[in-house]
Amino acid sequence: MLSVIVATNESERTLVPTLSALVPGALSGLVTEVVVADAGSKDATAEVADIAGCRFMIVEGAIGPRLKDAALTTRTPWLMFMRAGLIPEPGWMAAAENFMQMAAYSEKSPRAAVFRTATEQASPGIRELVAVLRAMLGGGDQSGQGLLIARALYDAIGGHPAAADAEAAVLRKIGRRRVALLGASARSIT
Repeated sequence: MLSVIVATNESERTLVPTLSALVPGALSGLVTEVVVADAGSKDATAEVADIAGCRFMIVEGAIGPRLKDAALTTRTPWLMFMRAGLIPEPGWMAAAENFMQMAAYSEKSPRAAVFRTATEQASPGIRELVAVLRAMLGGGDQSGQGLLIARALYDAIGGHPAAADAEAAVLRKIGRRRVALLGASARSIT
């Protein structure tokens, strides 16, 4: 149902908590595969991916071609892109499943979503409203918040470009009105 693609570069330390957060999704059957798309790390990133049962591939260079090449190796109808160090908080699986079901039942539903930041999720009220408005109006950089996207939409926009800001560029290609906020948060570690 869902392939997760994790971008890495010298990420042995940050990859572990990211993959740990995905384990419940794999056990439930939501996550069918995890592909670690690496830039040619010299640390133990490959070993971490191997121990976790992930497919590991090296695509040296910019992140855009790395993510696009990894996506081409998957076959599921949904893709989730994230960087090592992004940790989805509890509840991410239900939020992802709900989003994918809504997209399947309504032609008008968005086909792409990003995680809320942990601070936005933790402080409801005015901050939540501001975060939602910022996302809807295209303000703020959402590229570090992961991306859940229907494969059909990803293919239709041509995937990640080779641009230096590939993650932000793919969000611009999708269009701000077609990117929703998931009902779950994620936090980043460095």
